[in-house]
Amino acid sequence: MTDLPVISIVTPSFNQVAYLESTLASVLDQGYPALDYVVVDAGSSDGSREAIERVADRLSWWCSEPDGGHIDGLNKGFRHTTGEIMGWVNSSDMQLPWTLRTVARVFSDVPEAQWVMGLQTLLADDGTLTGVWDTHWNRHDFLGGRYRWLQQESVFWRRSLWQRAGAGIDPSVKYACDFDLWLRFMDLAPLFHVPVPLGAYRQHGERRGAADGGAYGLETRAMWERWAAAHPARERRRGRLAAAPGGRLGDLWREALDRLPFAPWYRHHRVRYDEGAGKWVAA
Repeated sequence: MTDLPVISIVTPSFNQVAYLESTLASVLDQGYPALDYVVVDAGSSDGSREAIERVADRLSWWCSEPDGGHIDGLNKGFRHTTGEIMGWVNSSDMQLPWTLRTVARVFSDVPEAQWVMGLQTLLADDGTLTGVWDTHWNRHDFLGGRYRWLQQESVFWRRSLWQRAGAGIDPSVKYACDFDLWLRFMDLAPLFHVPVPLGAYRQHGERRGAADGGAYGLETRAMWERWAAAHPARERRRGRLAAAPGGRLGDLWREALDRLPFAPWYRHHRVRYDEGAGKWVAA
């Protein structure tokens, strides 16, 4: 593949040196030649600055200084990026050895894809792989209340979509800044699903998703209620149709609905690798 697109990745961090070096290595050691990697440390005192300095010559930009928190760090980082494709990986999570090249190929081969997500992938505290599974979402899943959880480190998007969605993370959101961004994206373009892991979420006691006894979940619920209420009644009814019934029966219902010709509005967007053509195609 020639003319590789520039991929901009941001890592925000604060006092996460126990994990930060493996996160940095997971991005840098892929050897992707068109990488635009920015690391924003919020003035850590645990050796994080020194860890960043050891790879500083491989970064596009970095800083270690007090800031306004996680979202402030992300926005600062993204303002220093230039890539056509964007994403972020938090300082305890990981990319995979094939992540950046796969993402580049998918976006180059499937021009209609504006944002993509890989398979859900979990790691234990020590980095051991603990789970990989396939999930699919579209706007009507979200409208029906099925919005848990798009895996942030597995999501990548085009800069053009970022610009249309406001070109920033909402600083008024305390925890669920990724979910707020997904809601904006959902109203602008369908999410395309890639059937390979693209990022891994590390489960440990200090992760943001576990903060304040489930505050992330409460915040997403409040955001979702406001977002859903702003949609036309017809769209909300379709969302409820897609959400019911629950359990395994609901999964079977949605699989059938996804394929029925009278419900094109519920189609999930997927990509697959076509070996004959040697490229990714919309499925």
